[in-house]
Amino acid sequence: MVKEEWRSLGDGQFTDKLKALTTPLSRWHRKNFGDMDTRITQCEEEIQKVDDMVSTGVADGTVEARRKVLVSYCKKWYIRKELHWKQMSRSRHAKEMDQNTRYFHNLASARRRSNRIDALMVNGRLVRNQARIKIAIRDFYKELYHQEASPNIGFRDGLVKQVNEEEAAVLELMPTADEIKDAVWDCESTKAPGSDGYNMNFIKKCWGNWEGSSLER
Repeated sequence: MVKEEWRSLGDGQFTDKLKALTTPLSRWHRKNFGDMDTRITQCEEEIQKVDDMVSTGVADGTVEARRKVLVSYCKKWYIRKELHWKQMSRSRHAKEMDQNTRYFHNLASARRRSNRIDALMVNGRLVRNQARIKIAIRDFYKELYHQEASPNIGFRDGLVKQVNEEEAAVLELMPTADEIKDAVWDCESTKAPGSDGYNMNFIKKCWGNWEGSSLER
């Protein structure tokens, strides 16, 4: 779908084509994920009906096969819903929609647990005391970022070299496609460079289809 829509947009500017792509992507999202809760509810109701048939003894091999299919289908939508909300939680729109839901509180708690440091190797010894861990981390960064004494250097005639015309021209060159690609690949995949919602993972995956297009600065 992305390939077809991208081709149909013609030879426009890169950023303009990204903006235009949001409409078909939104339409595709509504079609495939707009009624997740309804599909899950219907699937759960069908599973409950099958379970009632089994409990009353009115079941055969076909019913068991149907139940396996329903469970697999329902599991697929559970996973899609989980991924959907995970992506939404990374979007600033989620913060605007609701700041007090249990889901986002649980998400924040889970993130705090995953970021917690339970043990730290300090000077060859494993430390588990939280107070000592905090002191060790503070001292490490205090030493890392402390200001070093530097001699005062005065500017005298001829000390500072001026940039010549050739060097100035090199500084003003436009970045090459390879330099842009290297910069994109250095970015964290789940981060979005702007408010349009396109994260770096989307851009990396589609890069092969866009390499032939002209890149605007």
